[in-house]
Amino acid sequence: MDALANLGEGFLDVLTPMNMLWVVVGALLGTAVGVLPGLGSAMAVALLLPVTFSLDPIGAFIMFAGVLFGGLFGDSIAGILMNTPGNSTAIAGSIEGHRMARSGRAAQALATSAIGAFIGGIIASVLVVFFAPRLAELATLFGPAEYFALTVFAFVAISAVVSDSVIRGLASLAMGLVIAMIGIDSISGAIRFTGGVPELFDGIDIVVVTVGLLALGEVLAVAARRGTRDDLGVVPSSGRLWLSWSELRQAGPAWLRGTAIGVPFGIIPVGGSEVPTFLAYGAERRLDARRKRPLFGRGAIQGVAGPEAAGNATAGTAMGALLALGLPTSATAAIMLAAFRQYGLQPGPLLFDRAPDLVWALLASFFVGMVVLLILNLPFAPLWAKLLKVPKHYLYAGISVFAMLGVYATSSRILDLVLVLALAALAFMMRRYGMPVAPMIIGVILGPLAETEFRRALAVSEGDPGILVSSPITVGLYVVLLAVVAFVIGQRVMAKRRGVRA
Repeated sequence: MDALANLGEGFLDVLTPMNMLWVVVGALLGTAVGVLPGLGSAMAVALLLPVTFSLDPIGAFIMFAGVLFGGLFGDSIAGILMNTPGNSTAIAGSIEGHRMARSGRAAQALATSAIGAFIGGIIASVLVVFFAPRLAELATLFGPAEYFALTVFAFVAISAVVSDSVIRGLASLAMGLVIAMIGIDSISGAIRFTGGVPELFDGIDIVVVTVGLLALGEVLAVAARRGTRDDLGVVPSSGRLWLSWSELRQAGPAWLRGTAIGVPFGIIPVGGSEVPTFLAYGAERRLDARRKRPLFGRGAIQGVAGPEAAGNATAGTAMGALLALGLPTSATAAIMLAAFRQYGLQPGPLLFDRAPDLVWALLASFFVGMVVLLILNLPFAPLWAKLLKVPKHYLYAGISVFAMLGVYATSSRILDLVLVLALAALAFMMRRYGMPVAPMIIGVILGPLAETEFRRALAVSEGDPGILVSSPITVGLYVVLLAVVAFVIGQRVMAKRRGVRA
């Protein structure tokens, strides 16, 4: 009951004209920045940090909350409409979302994304309000061996599920792991694969990788298809922003499953929402494979609903972990931590006692911000869908310009622009020969975590590899992984046999 009373006080602080203005401004800015390839919610918060110096802490953090969730939806808009996700967290939902857009259902895909983000975020926020301290205790159960098992699970499961060929998926993953090894080794300090270039000592930034492989890679792929049989164009959207009853029946369970997958990952520092969104996508694809006529590959609404709910659920509980433990489990949470320190505050258990007004106003702003985003974006889904009517040469030229500007804005280095072009050429070749890009990006994102935790585990055990399977969590993850791989292989073998008989 104390939580409800405190939350009520938070709503009283948020529901003032000036603070509501900051919520709306944050939601609009977050969505606008999220649409631009290479930026996203983390970059939006970082860009707004200097702007908020003159604001009071409550107003600043209320705006940050709007930016956080608005950026997540903006990432999905670009991914669904143009197959150029604004950030890596939107990749999984863009796979089927873009296929829906190409088949004339862009508005329905955007509506599914908005509702899924709302459901996942609201449920996660409720859990944060009532169970933040208990949820944070789950993070203490994970040691180096558990983190390594989690990354291996993500690597193999995603590589097996996303690609039609397990071999091609693992090959893409291997390329991502090679890119992740570029730079200074975090444990030994050795310099690896830099060619003596000082700018590569810190490795290749994930923004560079994401923009090169997704945004510019897609631009090159579209340009190569122009005038050929593969240039199918886009069927005009029906403009319907509501979902039919059959679509709701398909999306409803996927929203709930995605939320259930995303909630625990917000308190586990695995780098953000990439892992839960892909796991949610994989779960929906495996369930769809049981149908007599699978929908995945032709624009399955479940492939949008599950990942979008998982991504926002993860973002919501990540803020709970930041407030309760002071533990930033994603890039956006890390920048929010810097914002707290900007105001002389340290997130953690004592924050609820030292700045209760700020904490409960921030938690209340999560609910208000997601309602504002739903009100703002759901009616505008058909309007966003009209972006597909812009001539391709203008649309993708604009994407290229903004992508390169976004990369240069993050580092101000010409080398990053060269790397983006090189990665775009690599992505074009991968698309040409049927290799999935998603496992490569997951390898880049989680590769450093997997290597560090693997070496820490062996250091703790003095070289005994048995520590990697010494806990119920690790054993459970590996057992589930083997079951998933066996199921996927079995499904594909049966599909090939049916094809041969036909």
